[in-house]
Amino acid sequence: MQTADTSNLIRSEAELLLEESRKQKAERTKNLGSPIETPGKALGIEIRENIAWIAENTGVARTLDLETGKTLQLFRGHSAPVTCLAFIEREASAGGPILVTGSWDKTIKLWNAGTKELISSTPAHSDFVKTLLIIPSLQLLISSSSDKIVRLWDISTITKGQPLQSVGSISTHTRPVESLIARTASDINVILYTADTMGIIKVWELAKKDVQPPRWQTLLLEELKHHRTRVNEMLHNNGQLWTASSDETIQMLFHPSPSPSVVPKLKPCPPIIHPAAVRAVLPLALTPLAEPYVLTGAGDVIRVYDVSSLDEPELLSEVDAHWHDVTALRLWMRRTPIEGSQGEVKVEPWIVSASLDGTIRKWRLSELLCPPPADKPIAVDPEPKESDSFQMTEEEERELAELIDSD
Repeated sequence: MQTADTSNLIRSEAELLLEESRKQKAERTKNLGSPIETPGKALGIEIRENIAWIAENTGVARTLDLETGKTLQLFRGHSAPVTCLAFIEREASAGGPILVTGSWDKTIKLWNAGTKELISSTPAHSDFVKTLLIIPSLQLLISSSSDKIVRLWDISTITKGQPLQSVGSISTHTRPVESLIARTASDINVILYTADTMGIIKVWELAKKDVQPPRWQTLLLEELKHHRTRVNEMLHNNGQLWTASSDETIQMLFHPSPSPSVVPKLKPCPPIIHPAAVRAVLPLALTPLAEPYVLTGAGDVIRVYDVSSLDEPELLSEVDAHWHDVTALRLWMRRTPIEGSQGEVKVEPWIVSASLDGTIRKWRLSELLCPPPADKPIAVDPEPKESDSFQMTEEEERELAELIDSD
């Protein structure tokens, strides 16, 4: 990246106004959501128990204790921003879970999640790795990239120091593939959804061929064009496919038949329109809570909708959660000891949000559903959290945002 001196740059009035607006909002929201500052930007995040696992633009994968805000582990080895992460579950006797990371350095790396030991590195794509998907029952890892290719990898046998074995690919997209989701149809079949920056979602049937080494055959079942541009996130469960897009909408499509053996002809519901590009969507109906609410991250605002009636969704709340774009929303089932009890714990649903403002924030779900008055902060911890000293310059922030939004 280039010099931090911006005094000689020609900048538009709109850009200067946006910058000043963000500075003012940063001051107003500095304590909201018990912010945990990170050295860089969270490009991907997963929650496991009380730990946030973060794919960071600084080139590391980081684990944070959500209670204390402290960094627990750093996985170093990528030479460019880490964009995504996933987990391969293993028994403790086999070495415990494996962390899988994808990066702008075009590689996929496997790590022992407990010891941080690098297990293997695979030159996976010819451009940025954008997302990773694990299908545990089929021992399959799927990756997508800015090179427009979706690749399939065998994870049934993992050998230290050896790259993953490719077992298939999809190369029909004409734009970078940003999002993946799947549902298992049988022991040898899976329905895969692949979405690109043109808003095209392709629905595939993957079938395992009875050959050695193993290969997966792909059959295009359906092509969905209900978005006008980039699909940023997809979630699927219980016959519902939720999608968030830069066309400023979230949409839900459903299967008239829930049977996994039926070819999925998806039926759309009316879109929920936002005032900005939607980067994150979290339908609570697809989580263990099974509640009729959907949370979205559009711009720097978290919105909550009641979707009991899919034809007439009701906006329940809007929270100015961050001072830069929200990139992810995750459910956190927070477990806290009950004072005076003998080992009993209280389990309460919280929401964790990540943003390009360089913070991870925590929100009690009940307060997002029914926010307190504007002059009362939401879920503020009484003590400040430790933060790292690294700060990106304004120019670097702009460059990162442009790279993330570019094709």
